[in-house]
Amino acid sequence: MKNRIWSLVITAGLLVGMLTGCGSSAPKKVDKAADGGAKYHVVCTTYPQYDWVQNILGKQTDKFEVTYLMNNGVDLHSYQASAEDMVKIGEADLFIYVGGESDGWVADALENATNKNLIPVNMVDALGDSIKEEEVVEGMQAEEEDEEEAEGGEEEVEYDEHVWLSLRNAKKLVEVISEKLAQIDPQDADAIKDRAKAYEQKLLNLDSEYEKAVKDAGHHTILFGDRFPFRYLADDYRLKYYAAFVGCSAETEASFDTITFLADKVDEEKLPVIYTIERSDQKIAKTIQKNTKDKNQKILVLDSLQSVSKEDIQAGKTYLQTMEKNLSAVKEGLN
Repeated sequence: MKNRIWSLVITAGLLVGMLTGCGSSAPKKVDKAADGGAKYHVVCTTYPQYDWVQNILGKQTDKFEVTYLMNNGVDLHSYQASAEDMVKIGEADLFIYVGGESDGWVADALENATNKNLIPVNMVDALGDSIKEEEVVEGMQAEEEDEEEAEGGEEEVEYDEHVWLSLRNAKKLVEVISEKLAQIDPQDADAIKDRAKAYEQKLLNLDSEYEKAVKDAGHHTILFGDRFPFRYLADDYRLKYYAAFVGCSAETEASFDTITFLADKVDEEKLPVIYTIERSDQKIAKTIQKNTKDKNQKILVLDSLQSVSKEDIQAGKTYLQTMEKNLSAVKEGLN
């Protein structure tokens, strides 16, 4: 329903943008390599994509303009494309988006694109069989609409959108994105591919550090007093997890049963850490902590990179730096 409503709103907004911002409806192909003033335009919906592109391009910013749409810190699941955003997408040379349920509005953006040579990259499609269904594990609180669907006998498969939280997925996606950038700018294709390979090696190195940390750990269970967008990371390193809600949940209040179950699990597994995601008020985690026997567990953050603002970027936040910090938090929770 949400996607249908936004489809109408976005289409109307795009028409307004086209009428006010375009002098002609005919698409115009520009040879940007030959035009010293024109730049190739890349539009990214989420921060990990944006950071990957910056690393692949390196100092080639004289030829590329890279736009990050969610730079006000809005969450992927709450983002609403404006008419201005739709125009930027429609004029882009490369558009990178996640491709999950939250991106239902993208079909209209692509259909109404003014640049008929626009290359779209759907990360979910690019990963193919690596995509996982959203999973409700023991003790996890189901959403009300899921319960209604179960009672009605209808169950729609939902896929976990948080694909960037696997370093292995990140490597595959960097490969795909670098190929598209090289296709757009064949003059610098070799340099683009070389930088991509160098960045992929950094991803592989960090992946090895995660593997070693888990191998050396005293146990292999993590527990979240929050949403759980880390399914891909947990599966990569064979971690068992418990959480209050699935990664895409809109729930903010945990039931008594959920709190009790998670507090009992902390005691049973002797877990030293209860995790939350970034920008959490930590209310659920603190309530779980208060209901454990020891009441002295640390509450640590694992950053899912869903709400990165331009201020965060200016302060030096990067994908790799964030995943390194997450590794430190994981190590503390597994020992």
